[in-house]
Amino acid sequence: MLRKKIGWKFDNTYSNLSESMLSKLNPTPVKTPELVLFNHNLSKEIDLDFSQIDNKELALIFSGNQLPDGSDSIAQAYAGHQFGHFTILGDGRVLTIGEHLDRNKNRYDIQFKGSGKTPYSRNADGRAALGPMLREYIISEAMHNLEVPTTRSLAVIKTGEDVFRESILEGAILTRVASSHIRVGTFQYALISKNKSDLKTLFDYTLSRHYPDLKKSKFPVIDLLKAVIEKQINLICNWMRVGFIHGVMNTDNMTISGETIDYGPCAFMDTYDPDTVFSSIDHQRRYSYFNQPRIALWNLERFAESLLALINDDSKVAIKIANEVLKEFPEKYKKKWLEMMKKKLGLVGDDPKDEQLIIELLSWMHQNKADYTNTFCYLMKEYKQKNEIYNEKQFILWKKKWEDRIKLNNNSQEKSLKIMRKVNPLVIPRNHLIEDALKHATEMNDINKVHKLLKVMQNPYDSISTTSECQLTPPLEENYVTYCGT
Repeated sequence: MLRKKIGWKFDNTYSNLSESMLSKLNPTPVKTPELVLFNHNLSKEIDLDFSQIDNKELALIFSGNQLPDGSDSIAQAYAGHQFGHFTILGDGRVLTIGEHLDRNKNRYDIQFKGSGKTPYSRNADGRAALGPMLREYIISEAMHNLEVPTTRSLAVIKTGEDVFRESILEGAILTRVASSHIRVGTFQYALISKNKSDLKTLFDYTLSRHYPDLKKSKFPVIDLLKAVIEKQINLICNWMRVGFIHGVMNTDNMTISGETIDYGPCAFMDTYDPDTVFSSIDHQRRYSYFNQPRIALWNLERFAESLLALINDDSKVAIKIANEVLKEFPEKYKKKWLEMMKKKLGLVGDDPKDEQLIIELLSWMHQNKADYTNTFCYLMKEYKQKNEIYNEKQFILWKKKWEDRIKLNNNSQEKSLKIMRKVNPLVIPRNHLIEDALKHATEMNDINKVHKLLKVMQNPYDSISTTSECQLTPPLEENYVTYCGT
């Protein structure tokens, strides 16, 4: 009945993998589910129609109390290097209820986060609190609108049950949508599986699901490694473009599809500082803003290690081949990053001084504690607030060099501004705005500020009536801290 009404079209393929790679179970029912947020735009995009479904029934569906026809809920097993240390993991509070196909045969994992204990929960309760689930909804949707590859958020449901952390919190379940949840850590788990065929099976499955064109390749394993490297370079460059800091770049949080996944202690950088870290547990700044490309490479090296047995039977030959591919990462990343930064500054064509011009700006921003997003807005004449920092002598001298550079290659300022406006957001989901919205939602049962922030972030590259308000920066945030929510 639900499938006919809504349009669910499940084709659950991951559950056909080896039993050692997953566990089949249903979500743990919740006491009194209540709808908090629902993403109507996303539901339409993936060809689901909830127009005839009231909020009470939506709450039943997306709490897991009333699963759709055709669902086949599983928890995935995986491993991962967490802050450099290898650990056996798995979905400890997450269930994928099925793979939905839209009219164009695009495949989406529909996943519940906070749905109860699984065989991989260890000593955890399998639940999630309302605040972190709202946070992931806001940031993941903002990332999508910022044109950064990401998982999406479909719904947030209150469970009517308490969650015990440092204090007693209101429980919630987030529904997220992704092209898959296959991770580097999934391959790491398959590598050490007792079932020796798991790795090859997972490889074949990943190729069919995400990179079908590579099935015709003479060297599909090498080409998969190359493809994932390209995906990750694109992803990290986009993070750097908008000042996003993931905060927990463990190998279990790097997807083979190249989507941002697991919005735990993430945040957006206000004041430019390459060493910026927000996570409460990242004491060594392993996952700082500046270090994200290095960690991406480190994670990709772990991915390559997982593939060695498939590359060549001779381990020495396999390592040599993998290293030849991996050593291209730094140059490829730098090229992509430079292209991205040139777009942020509206630079057309090439000039040998471009990289130095970019570095000078970033150095000035760091030294003068300039806001990363607003500085580019200022250069685009889209920053409406008064800020004496842009009258600073060194910046004025740099700006003159930048304006002279724009004139090269028969370029015009108008053309440069057009390029800049496509890649420089006017607003980001600033940390203080998120915290204020979450405080109202969790402490005052007022969701209006969450809706307001979501509306602002629907069109982050366009100037609207609330743009100027959302460009306001808080006092320097040296003490701002984020948490995983577990």
